[in-house]
Amino acid sequence: MFIGIDHGTTAIRFASATDGFKMSRSDARDFVIDDLTRLCPVEEIEGIALCYSMGDNFTAITDIRRLKNRGVVTREGAGEHVGGGTRVFDIVAASGIPTVAIPGIHRGSDTDPRFKIYSHQTSPEKIGIAYAVSKDLGGTFVVSDTSSNTVTLLIKESRIIGGFDACIFAPGIRHGALDVDAIRRIDEHAETANEAFMHAGVTDNLPEELHLPTIALFAAMECASLLLLAQDAKVALAGSCAPAIAGEVGRLLSRKVATYDEWSASRGLSMIAEDIAAGRREILGIPVDV
Repeated sequence: MFIGIDHGTTAIRFASATDGFKMSRSDARDFVIDDLTRLCPVEEIEGIALCYSMGDNFTAITDIRRLKNRGVVTREGAGEHVGGGTRVFDIVAASGIPTVAIPGIHRGSDTDPRFKIYSHQTSPEKIGIAYAVSKDLGGTFVVSDTSSNTVTLLIKESRIIGGFDACIFAPGIRHGALDVDAIRRIDEHAETANEAFMHAGVTDNLPEELHLPTIALFAAMECASLLLLAQDAKVALAGSCAPAIAGEVGRLLSRKVATYDEWSASRGLSMIAEDIAAGRREILGIPVDV
């Protein structure tokens, strides 16, 4: 059996092709390898694909044992450090189970160079989502992951072209871009930039009745922006908000929208692990180095 591990904003999800379970990032601080017996006996695990944090210190899908600093430049930056993801990474790395780590997409990645105006385009779990979507929609599509934050990618002819990360454009439930008021608060030392990012989403800035309509509007805007580079691309939504906003996003874009749930990242990662074990050496344009 092959397993994918998604280091998400609020939880860590573990999935095979047919089953899954999740832990809060706090609970994952007590993770042990035998927790994976909830999916299958540990000795039956043939391979794992996992992601950790931003994945911004490497560009190829890499054997976990060869990464430096767990594949990140620093744990500081946009997001909250709890410790659960670090625990899972280290326990899996020490387990001896064949495991690959998935990189994020950043300036070192082989994408459309115009997107490199921004240092970071997506964290690695979105690669799992995109791979799962590619199995259904083919090689050309836009996928927007809408949950605690919103991140949107363009895949064209089975290669990641570029995308918008959580702190650039569309808000999510918790996180979003830093606007003029946020910049002022940072300049006044009222809060750090990371603190501003952590509450720039719809929950802290709009009445509840506007939360989902706003996420739908901005997710559709990100999709529409990326469709400029592939006008016939299909569109997919993933993440916890996807079922609730799919109808509105489809209306705004005047096209059908495929919907995926919160398990799409971990299941897609399990597919990556299985295909690499079968000999695949490239995933959506990302080289495999094992």
